[in-house]
Amino acid sequence: MTDLDTLAVNTIRGLCMDAVQKAQSGHPGTPMGIAPVAYTLWQRFLRFDPQDPIWPNRDRFVLSEGHASTLLWSLLHLTGVRAVDPDYEILGRPAVTLDDLKSFRQLGSRCPGHPEYRWTSGVEATTGPLGQGVANSVGMAMAGRWLAARYNQDGFPLFDFDVYALAGDGCMMEGVASEAASLAGHHQLSRLCWIYDSNRVTIEGHTSITFTEDVAARFLAYGWNVTTVADANDLDAITRAFHTFRTESERPTLILVHSHIGYGSPVEDSPKAHGSPLGEDGVRAAKRFLGIPEDQEFWIPEGIHEWFDQGIGARGAGLRTAWEKRFDAYRAAWPELADELERMQRRELPDDWDSKLPDFPPDPKGLATRDSSGQVLNALAQSVPWVIGGSADLAPSTKTRLTFPGAGDFQPYSPSGRNLHLGVREHASAAVVNGMALTKLRPYWSGFLIFSDYAKAAIRLSALMEIPSVHVFTHDSIGVGEDGPTHQPVEQLAGLRAMPGLLVFRPGDAGEVVETWRVVGALRHEPAALVLSRQALPTLDRSQLAPASGVALGAYVLADAPSGEPQVILLATGSEVSLALAARDELDAEGIGARVVSMPCWELFDRQPREYRDQVLPPAVTARVGIEQASTFGWDRYVGDHGTVVGMHTYGASAPLKQLLTKFGFTSQRVAEVARELVRSRQGART
Repeated sequence: MTDLDTLAVNTIRGLCMDAVQKAQSGHPGTPMGIAPVAYTLWQRFLRFDPQDPIWPNRDRFVLSEGHASTLLWSLLHLTGVRAVDPDYEILGRPAVTLDDLKSFRQLGSRCPGHPEYRWTSGVEATTGPLGQGVANSVGMAMAGRWLAARYNQDGFPLFDFDVYALAGDGCMMEGVASEAASLAGHHQLSRLCWIYDSNRVTIEGHTSITFTEDVAARFLAYGWNVTTVADANDLDAITRAFHTFRTESERPTLILVHSHIGYGSPVEDSPKAHGSPLGEDGVRAAKRFLGIPEDQEFWIPEGIHEWFDQGIGARGAGLRTAWEKRFDAYRAAWPELADELERMQRRELPDDWDSKLPDFPPDPKGLATRDSSGQVLNALAQSVPWVIGGSADLAPSTKTRLTFPGAGDFQPYSPSGRNLHLGVREHASAAVVNGMALTKLRPYWSGFLIFSDYAKAAIRLSALMEIPSVHVFTHDSIGVGEDGPTHQPVEQLAGLRAMPGLLVFRPGDAGEVVETWRVVGALRHEPAALVLSRQALPTLDRSQLAPASGVALGAYVLADAPSGEPQVILLATGSEVSLALAARDELDAEGIGARVVSMPCWELFDRQPREYRDQVLPPAVTARVGIEQASTFGWDRYVGDHGTVVGMHTYGASAPLKQLLTKFGFTSQRVAEVARELVRSRQGART
């Protein structure tokens, strides 16, 4: 270790201590312990240009132990990373200023408590919930392998980036990390490196009270290469470990680093170093031990910025410039592929990408929306070559397999395949897809709606990061029949709808499925959840009803009362839309004018102007019936105080579908009866 190496590492430690101390909140110990490893990676190995932090072939660094965020903020500041706006135009200002560091965890600071993607340039993924970041990194590495397989040509190695993730003991305990590590081992992701910061401390105490397994042996069993660094302060050993990773060609690598949380402080190796400031005396004592000025806050010695410029700065700029020159030549030789890559980076789609989406003729028997979705998805994926996805071992049921010629399977021996096999790993599936979306692919995954519960943390993060991950869920209701209440989703729709920024679609027929994918395909900064039926639904005759393009508005008048002035409004989603139409016919025969409103996406409807929403749901018509085979939670915002909801109030039952529909009131007769009673009660109230 040179004097400048030592000075740089201790500068990072000092900034981390000071930021946490000034905020009176945060985690000082982890960044203090692992700083030498992060420094070595960034200064000696990382192929990253601080002047262009979104260069497509950059190495990715994911701070999975997001509570150590001051480590990343210090690195972004010292290396001079520039900010990038949401339109991907390089801006002049630094991504993290010293003032940002000084306002760590304060409102408006670019240094929040945990790394946030799209808020601070240089952050590759939003992390904090432990295990998510390492799982994202698997998706990034899979995306990198797919990009290389599709776009690299002889003489043009466009994609060969490495993916690094820094993880802690908590990450290793979380199940999502185990799921993702297993998948990475299967795919032999040799450009993936996890750095395990083993400081053996968590909030409750030392890991000996809960976590005594042999992590190295576990990863060897997963098919990983494992190397150990006995002392996090040994930069030579750390350097050798990264060289070992660089030479591994068949396996992902785990570098197990033994570190000391709160290194150099009075609470070194203590849980007290984990989640609270060191205190003024503790900070001074640590600085004294490290040999940096005790009486200076946020001290950055002269020459340190230049030292990073000579290391990561010069290396990254040279690599990026060479890559851009190579891409210019590539554009001349392979213009169509270059156009794809440029559109992908801007999250734009090919011209006329939706022109070949199928049409579905009216059909009383119809087909399940999972089936129509599968057909639409196959058409979409042929028009957008960077659509890639699969399922958590359920593609035959979710109908998400791409079957067109050349689609293929993504496997170690066929990295250009478009079909992902994610295994029975719902949580990792969603997190891996997030990592792919962060690499600018258009990925999707699928499973049964009931199992969305296993993936909620990753789905939430896709919304928080504002990335267009697509979560496809089938078997959307008690329509799974004999499988019983363990497989009959009830509260899942409400849970998904509660997530800000997530668009939840439950289309009512094949026509709405087409329009749903038309909306979802064009999304740039929002994830979507598609909720699809197992059972066949009638394909509606749009010559007699409103066009399915109303999906783009979230809700629309599908069929109005004959007079145009409804006495009652029937609101429905998914399989209950055709049920509402049947009830409308019954009411019409009795002289009761009923309007049917299809509501495939509540979130989009809520964004519409008040004028449009009042046209669809006139305030004067208070007799309203919501119909959905799910929890009634949330429906009151649409049916109002005087309406009612035909929905689920239990967890279902095991029986054939028709028996379940009768038992729980999902029949046209029951809906018509409820509507009739509401109309009568409103008439009585007016008299």
